[in-house]
Formats: sequence, structure tokens, C-alpha cells
Amino acid sequence: MSSENPPSRSGPAAPEALRDLLIEMNDLKRVRSAGRTGSIAERLFAQGWGLLTGGTSPDAVALDITATTLAATRLCDLDAAFLTAAGLPEEAASAVLVAGFDAVTDALDPDLRARLRARLAPRAPGQPGPLPGFVAALAQQPRAGVTCPGRARILLEPPENHAEHCLIVAVYGVCLSPFYRADPGTVFLAAMAHHFHNAAMPDAGFTGEMLLGDHLGPIMATTTAWALDELAEPLRAHVERARAVLPDDATGEGRAFHAADCIDRVLQIAQHLRGASTTMGMVLDEWELVHAGPVKGFHDRVLADMRIP
Repeated sequence: MSSENPPSRSGPAAPEALRDLLIEMNDLKRVRSAGRTGSIAERLFAQGWGLLTGGTSPDAVALDITATTLAATRLCDLDAAFLTAAGLPEEAASAVLVAGFDAVTDALDPDLRARLRARLAPRAPGQPGPLPGFVAALAQQPRAGVTCPGRARILLEPPENHAEHCLIVAVYGVCLSPFYRADPGTVFLAAMAHHFHNAAMPDAGFTGEMLLGDHLGPIMATTTAWALDELAEPLRAHVERARAVLPDDATGEGRAFHAADCIDRVLQIAQHLRGASTTMGMVLDEWELVHAGPVKGFHDRVLADMRIP
């Protein structure tokens, strides 16, 4: 793990160039498809843990899942499994995934971008192992929403779950790792495991944590141990070493994780506010809801005569 050459306190604390990518990627917590259970982020969380328990190295899983997530940012569930099932040869399916990846990754660190892009080439996939119980539990555990001691919570529906949050923080952490000179595999694994306690512990947010007082630490230690006990060696040791970066920002890995965690928590709320502030004019004019095509003129007349909007 790296701890040298931290970003200057007088310089930028995060790479603004990645802002738009992180905003767009955040929606993978809300994209679903027929015949598939859960959001894309939730399913990638499970896929990542399956590869880890199957023996794939954390570094390789970090790159594989991050590359897949970046391709899905534009392609959604037009993934390798669907494309090949629909009849595309592996090479053609790979080319589609690379096109999706290329569409959103211009701002990534060039060396990291090249490593991730290479993971989308046709190759034998890693063999998944059994999923620990905490994977499904985190997918079923809603996050608390906006909480503050002394105030009623703000609930925004639908809530994200902890599996979705952990996956997005993990992928954000990989994307941010070059800026903090952090090891991407360590950041990824730490983020995938940073809410182990919530597999069993309901999320009452910051308010609940403050009300637990001195009981918070022991309860979190107990519930975290329950999740760790589901992992065999050497994976358990890898996870425990990675989780050592979580308490502070003293290392590059700690900074990359905490930046990713903070960004995701705020963007989750921002997407609710963005949706609430979107106007019909924006949707029609900027997003071209009624888009160009052979019947656009007719569509426009229909809307005008119906006085919609």
C-alpha cells in the first residue's frame, strides 16, 4: 500500500476531470432489466464476490469488474452474456463493449485506462465460487437515507442498498486511484468489504450511530466478524489487510476510498434532486425525448394539438 506523496493540501483534493463519468456511472444503481434480479450495480457486486471466492486475485477482479462497469455505463445490460446469447461472436461482442468503454473513459488516467480496456478482450472468464451469505444480505439491506442527530430523517424512494453502494464506491476507488497514487486492488477490496457490519446490522444512519454511543464499536466489530467468518483463507486475510485502510486518510488507498465513498453518498442524493428539478422543456429540447426520425413532424403536431406539455 502506498502512503508517499499525498496530494498537496493547497492543491486539488480530487480530480475534477472525472466528475461527469462518476455522475453517469452512479445511475447503474438504478438500471434494471427483465429477467435479471436487482440493479446492474447489485449484480456486479455479487459477480465480484463470486470471482473472489472462486480464487481470482483481488487485483484481477478489481480490473475486471471496473472495466465491465465502465462499459455498462452506456451499454447498461447489453453485456457480454446478452451479446453472445444473441448470436454475436466473442470478438464482435468484445468490440461493442470496448466501444461503450471508450465512450465514457477519455478522462481516466491513460495507463489505468489501457489496463482496463484490455480486460474487455475475449478470454476465458474466471470461475466463480460460492457466494457468501453477506452478499445477499447487503443487497437486501436498505441504506438509511439522510440522517442527522436531532432531526427527522429524509427518506428518498427508492432507497439504494448496501451492495449497490459498495460496488460503486469500489469502482470509483479504482478510477480515482492514480490521482492518489493508490493500489487499485486494495482500494477495490476495501470498498467491497467496508459495510460488512450492515449485512446483519440495520442501517439507522449517523443518527442511530450517535444514539448507540459506546455500544457502536463493539456491535460493529461483532457483526463485521460474522461476515469475515464466511470467507476462507487466503481471501479472508486479503480482505482484512485491505480493510486496514478504512479508518483514516493516512494512506493513498485510504484517500482514494474516502473520496469515492464521499462522492457516492452525495451523488446518490443529487440524482434525486436532479430528477425533481428537471423540466419538460429540458427533456424535449436538450434530451430530445421526441427525437429526429421519419415521424417527428407528426409527433410534434400531435403534441401541439393535444397541448402537451
